[in-house]
Amino acid sequence: MSDRHLTTDDAWLPEACTLPTAERPLRLAEFDQFCTDALRGLDRLTARHLRLWLDGGARVEEMARDLTARESSCCSFFTFGLSRSGPDSLSLDVRVPAAHVDVLDALAARAVSLRNQR
Repeated sequence: MSDRHLTTDDAWLPEACTLPTAERPLRLAEFDQFCTDALRGLDRLTARHLRLWLDGGARVEEMARDLTARESSCCSFFTFGLSRSGPDSLSLDVRVPAAHVDVLDALAARAVSLRNQR
């Protein structure tokens, strides 16, 4: 484990997010743990499209489906797509409308930072 810490500041979250304020640090911690455990790489395909490359295990797929379903319920501007190109290859596409590119920027930066801490 690294001694570097990421901010828990959720100031980058948009007003469109309906997740209760008290639950936001928990969701952020859950995302952080998911990235730490499952993220293998990422590509920023366009300003509005981020692809996360994940460990291809069945448990990771289950966690990704659960996390993205819950995230979609509070931040409806996200579009998530989970796909498999092989038994060990799982990708999660995250798309946002132009008005929320800053949120995708913050998500991508956080994911890169978490991956680099390993």
